[in-house]
Amino acid sequence: MKLRQFFTLLVVVLAAQVNANNYRNMEPMTLDVPELKFEVTSQPEQVSNNLEVAYPSASPKMDVSFFKSKTNPGVKPYKFMDDMTFVGVPLFFAGWALKSEKSMFRVNAKAEQGGKRNTQLLTDFKTGIDDYTQFFGPAMVLGLKIGGYEGRSDWPRLLASAGMSYGIMALLVNTIKYSAKEMRPDGSTRNSWPSGHTATAFVGATLLHKEYGLTRSPWWSVAGYGVATATGVMRVLNNRHWVSDVMSGAGLGILSGELGYALCDVFFKGKGLLRNDLQIDNEKPTFFGISMGVGLGNKDLEFEEEGEKAGIKFRAATVVDAEGAYFFNKYIGVGGRLRVRAMSAKDFGQYAENLQAEDVEAWSDLQPLYEAMHPEDYPATSSDPVEQRFDNWITYMNKIYNDATDESRGNNAPVTDIKGIIKSDHITEFTASVGMYFNLPLSKRFSLGTKALIGRSFTQDLDIDGQASGNVKDISFSTTLDNTSGTGNPELYLNSLDYPKSTGEQWTDEWEYLTVGAKSSTSFGTGLSVTYKYKSNFSWRLFCDYDYTRKEYTMKYDPCHFMTKGLTPGAQSLFAAASESGDPFQVYEYKKKKNMNYWTIGLSFLVNL
Repeated sequence: MKLRQFFTLLVVVLAAQVNANNYRNMEPMTLDVPELKFEVTSQPEQVSNNLEVAYPSASPKMDVSFFKSKTNPGVKPYKFMDDMTFVGVPLFFAGWALKSEKSMFRVNAKAEQGGKRNTQLLTDFKTGIDDYTQFFGPAMVLGLKIGGYEGRSDWPRLLASAGMSYGIMALLVNTIKYSAKEMRPDGSTRNSWPSGHTATAFVGATLLHKEYGLTRSPWWSVAGYGVATATGVMRVLNNRHWVSDVMSGAGLGILSGELGYALCDVFFKGKGLLRNDLQIDNEKPTFFGISMGVGLGNKDLEFEEEGEKAGIKFRAATVVDAEGAYFFNKYIGVGGRLRVRAMSAKDFGQYAENLQAEDVEAWSDLQPLYEAMHPEDYPATSSDPVEQRFDNWITYMNKIYNDATDESRGNNAPVTDIKGIIKSDHITEFTASVGMYFNLPLSKRFSLGTKALIGRSFTQDLDIDGQASGNVKDISFSTTLDNTSGTGNPELYLNSLDYPKSTGEQWTDEWEYLTVGAKSSTSFGTGLSVTYKYKSNFSWRLFCDYDYTRKEYTMKYDPCHFMTKGLTPGAQSLFAAASESGDPFQVYEYKKKKNMNYWTIGLSFLVNL
């Protein structure tokens, strides 16, 4: 036997002996059937565009452990400045600078008392949605948290951060409100600046942004800040706040939310943190953003038609945008913008005053006829000034209207009630634009941008409707047609004229008292911006945009429409014949083409995609 074969046989025998010794003391083999447990597990989260989640999470389970502290391993603690962007500071001071844009016009302002009718100018637009949307942010955070959708913080840290944020906001807002004592647009109270609703909405949006926008999906941030922006706009449209109130309220809300979280980061350190921030490694500045700003530039509309002048002045506009762009590289991209610009009337000037006086002064064309036929009612002589004779006429008409007492005027008055209903006290422009976007990186966090856009602008009208009611009046009169002058032109003489008499019928009328609007037009836009990228997928942008469009504006003014309902046909004929200023029932229409140059300064919240 060869030596190699001997050693091979020896190794096999030894190995067999060792294996046999291992099994010498074994128990008889039994078969154990394991208990089967079904468990549903989730796959790691897949976030588009290279967004990475720190770690996969289990299926959401209801979480109501409000006082139980929990910290997930591997979550990086935040430093104080990690939560601070200070973007609320320029927003607040922008609102402060715009306080000069407030007008003295008051909606719901009544005429003087003491026997005169209480003509009112009322706002028809009113929504209570803003009373609820201000709580959208915290409602979403609580709902997601209770539902087990894990966010940035555990319950104790979340509640502390929210309480700190709302406490800071309440202290700042109320201290400023009751120190500044700014009158609201509707004249109700002196606590207008800054807007508490808007501040509350933006604190809630910041909570949603911190808890879920930074850690789970950036679209939670878009939803929060979008609803908060809509809340601020509704406060302006409801005539409860000026643009300056909303801007400052938004700034205080964001600042309070950031301060609340920053202070809790110092107190809690790494305790109570559940998730890291999302990370994105895309160098292209592709984005989607929402913006709020103030519109400057053309704010007056002046018309002139056949020597007649008319016009309305507007306040600074409220501007809201939704904007996005896809970039091919670091520098060039394509995108679009949807912009809503609302310009509220600064005052209605002569139109508010006329509405209060139309129902008396509309009868003034009959003054010379009454004065000639009933001199006993006029103590003034022909040598008295015209103003004195007109005052006597107004006194006489007030007697007809009111029967000397305000309480009884409704029994016999030609016009028992007249008021204006403001359907819309602003001109709103909706502009959709597309074009090129350009970006110039300055550093890892800062960049400059510009754009070149073209689009279409559509306009919603300013609209005031008139509402009036009263008793139908008739005027008895007789005339003589004289053909004996020899001139070939017969002359008409008024023989008799009676006071207005009630027919026993009542009338009501609702009509378009004043409308101002414009046709659609092509719009061109550009602008400059500075972007601060404070997270890998979130940025704040300060911008100044310029937009140009040429619009054809139309203004319609119908001051005496109610008289066609309040007079018999014969009385209408007498008014038309006696009128020295043309048709007393005339509808005035003015048109004007105007180059509109708009400047918008504002702040954008961007999600980098």
